[in-house]
Amino acid sequence: MTPWKTVTFAMNTVLAPVFGRTLNPQSATEAEKLLTSSLSNIESIWLKGDAKFLLGNLGPSIADLSLACEIMQSQLWYDKDRERILGPHPKILRWVENVKNATDPYFEEVHGVLYRTKAMLHSPQSPASKNFSKL
Repeated sequence: MTPWKTVTFAMNTVLAPVFGRTLNPQSATEAEKLLTSSLSNIESIWLKGDAKFLLGNLGPSIADLSLACEIMQSQLWYDKDRERILGPHPKILRWVENVKNATDPYFEEVHGVLYRTKAMLHSPQSPASKNFSKL
């Protein structure tokens, strides 16, 4: 996964207004292209066949945890963007679930901040909420 592209996409589709910045659709489009390419590579190279974890390992490695955390940042995206970008990658979605299940309850506990942030961003009081209808 190209480092920070999930955050770059989130910043330019959701987060920028929270930080007093304007959305940058061009940066979001570029980040989406890199994300799509990276997700395809992960599926075809690192999750070959029915691999439960990266490289066919029997349990999650630090690489699984690191990459799964990067992909979990997509929780900040709008649901329609998350479905469009991650939906075509069922191996990725299954793999993230495998990592979650293998590290239960800690994985969900650590990522709770993402779920709370998403709820805050989607609240009517959020600076980002004005931009929801534009996307």
